[in-house]
Amino acid sequence: MKVNKLLLPLLFAGVTAIAQTPIKIKETATTKHGPEKGSLIIIGGGANTPEIWAKFLELAGGKDKADIVVITAATGDSAAYNKRSVERIKKEFGISKVTMLHTNNLTEANSEQFIAPLKTATGVYFDGGRQWRIADSYLNTLTHQAFFDVLNRGGVIVGSSAGASIQGSFLWRGDTKGPHILIGDHTQGLGFLKNSAIDQHLLKRNREFDLVDFIRKSPELIGIGLDESTAIVVQRDTLEVLGKSYAVIYDHKTIVASSQVADFSSDSNTSEDAPSVPAGPFFFLGSGQRYDLRNRKVIQNNTRRQANSPAVNQTIK
Repeated sequence: MKVNKLLLPLLFAGVTAIAQTPIKIKETATTKHGPEKGSLIIIGGGANTPEIWAKFLELAGGKDKADIVVITAATGDSAAYNKRSVERIKKEFGISKVTMLHTNNLTEANSEQFIAPLKTATGVYFDGGRQWRIADSYLNTLTHQAFFDVLNRGGVIVGSSAGASIQGSFLWRGDTKGPHILIGDHTQGLGFLKNSAIDQHLLKRNREFDLVDFIRKSPELIGIGLDESTAIVVQRDTLEVLGKSYAVIYDHKTIVASSQVADFSSDSNTSEDAPSVPAGPFFFLGSGQRYDLRNRKVIQNNTRRQANSPAVNQTIK
């Protein structure tokens, strides 16, 4: 996939929006990527594991205090009549205070009446579907601001599949014609994870190379790919992986360095001369592993890794 460099400034998240912008979102965090306060749980789709659900409940205040708002816009208008997501969260958590918000109307999303449930919420859950529908419903509205307010009160925002990608600032696979179009007619996400592009269903759908060329041309962005039943928990500029599979990190320096190693190795008579850098344009992190988003480096654990735990910086060519 080739990206016209002249168009990149228009594509970078947080700079422009294709949709009309009723209000300007107030978000003044000093962090580079993650929220100043509160937490993000970004899930790659598929079935959530018990540890992901448990972390959601913990960060939302526990069974007795949790006040959850479920956002169903990604599913489409049928979600307005389908309480499945609400019932699932009630069942998983054993809590009663779960409210569904659904609209496809920016005017309604920009009303004080609509955002009332968010003013007391300790957690927000974005359901899966198509991420551009979430943008069409909430981008740069009072509801969008209310999501940030949940974080600023120390709450948690959770999203799976489309609800994962929408949390980035650049909206990856945001075209109305289908997810096969990587850079489409919607390019602005809700921006809870600043300066980022997020992909999901990564290994399950063989998408692991899709972000490489884009991040190569977009050095200010961090690319994050998540396989199914796998999540990252982001607090400030640190992420930790939870779940069954892998999170994949796409960093400009790693991508450029790996291509330089490939060029160097092809011209050299000995592999011993090659610089010591990752062997591929991205690397994997498994459950329990952490990453410093600000400084773009893996946080090494002091304790010994379990035998069945994935290796840090596992890479592929």
